[in-house]
Amino acid sequence: MGGFFYGKYSKEQVEQANRVDLEELLRRSGEELIRSGREKRLASDHSITIRGNRWYDHAAGEGGFSLSFVRKHYGLSFGDAMRMLTGENGQVPLPYIRDKPIEPGKEFVLPPAYSSMRRLYGYLTRARQIDSDVLSEFVRRKLIYEDTPYHNAVFVGLDEMGVPRHAHKRSTIGMGKQFRLNVEGSNPAYSFHWNGNNGSLFVFEAPIDLLSYISLYLEDWKKNSYVALCGVGGQAMFKQLELRPNLQEIFLCLDNDQAGQTASERLAEQLEKMGRAAYRLIPQNKDWNDDLKEENLLQQEEGGMVFGF
Repeated sequence: MGGFFYGKYSKEQVEQANRVDLEELLRRSGEELIRSGREKRLASDHSITIRGNRWYDHAAGEGGFSLSFVRKHYGLSFGDAMRMLTGENGQVPLPYIRDKPIEPGKEFVLPPAYSSMRRLYGYLTRARQIDSDVLSEFVRRKLIYEDTPYHNAVFVGLDEMGVPRHAHKRSTIGMGKQFRLNVEGSNPAYSFHWNGNNGSLFVFEAPIDLLSYISLYLEDWKKNSYVALCGVGGQAMFKQLELRPNLQEIFLCLDNDQAGQTASERLAEQLEKMGRAAYRLIPQNKDWNDDLKEENLLQQEEGGMVFGF
């Protein structure tokens, strides 16, 4: 007799377990979720997105429903995962997601631009201390602009024909809770990047880290290539390597935390399987923007010192 064997569980019970609301499960488990368009992204692993009872790991290129998620995320056996999702362990029952038709993907459209970039420049050059000349070069090439009506900073990713395919928005408010998200319909293979003409590619998690690194190392920066993954998935890095065979030196410049370390190890292994070597550049602090602000502060303190006898 063909078909799947579920042990003591029926096919209907497995299907019901797969309808468990993953967002609620993660919240009850103390996980932080970050809004990313119509989906939620795990704060502990930005490559994983959640929507209802569905999940997808953009770095690993795999996904599924609730049962496979708890097995992978929590390292549970099939039986333990079923007991967790069905409430057999005595926990409060989890809510279920009703079956809905799959919505078609939303067409990618850049957010409308504001008439000036005053708030954008104020946020990036003062609060984030990005070099103003570096910022102006990206603005001139229409890779960064200020949107309307919310005055977010928008970081644009172009395809090989120069057509916008990706946009990452970051709030420019100085107080309160900030947000960052990718515009719906964005193609992750074409996230924010800069094409130089030498063989070096520097890979970052976020656009602000990319700009911060350039601000720290300004000499001949335009000759290098840079890409911001807007997370920790490697699609944008691999797309650049596919399009530009001259890129032979790959520097992984992800954050100095557990998520950045884990992602760097995974990307390095994937590159090694392709016969490509990668080098790890680690910021002294949590990320490159923290390094930039610390460096500027030290320079200001040294400049203000008075020497006497």
